[in-house]
Amino acid sequence: MHTGSCLCGSIRYEVDSELGDFGFCHCRSCRKASGSAFSANASVDRKRIRFPGGTATLRAYESSPGKFRAFCSQCGSPIYAWLESSRDTLRLRLGSLDTPYTGQPKFHIFVSDKAPWDTITDEVPQYPEWRSSPG
Repeated sequence: MHTGSCLCGSIRYEVDSELGDFGFCHCRSCRKASGSAFSANASVDRKRIRFPGGTATLRAYESSPGKFRAFCSQCGSPIYAWLESSRDTLRLRLGSLDTPYTGQPKFHIFVSDKAPWDTITDEVPQYPEWRSSPG
């Protein structure tokens, strides 16, 4: 079981399954949404996440056609994102986890769009856009 929350604590969640592949997205909208060089994400089945305290402050924003980002409307913390074309798979923002996560990154995506000041120094595979299986 993984648990997580937003910065102010008004959104709390539980994931009752293992998380899918973990990777870094360097696209412009992930950089803007995270306020950093990239976002760290892992896939999770939408049916496996619960919000025991409710979702009163959870909002979604369509950042590009068919791409939605869920965040806390009170503190702005990003929680997850999804594509309209694959609504059942969420991309959980790993920075919102409260439980330890020891997964290792499997990919960097949208490196063609990365910040010019961001230098990738690890050996994790890099893809100009999506990898062949974005799940």
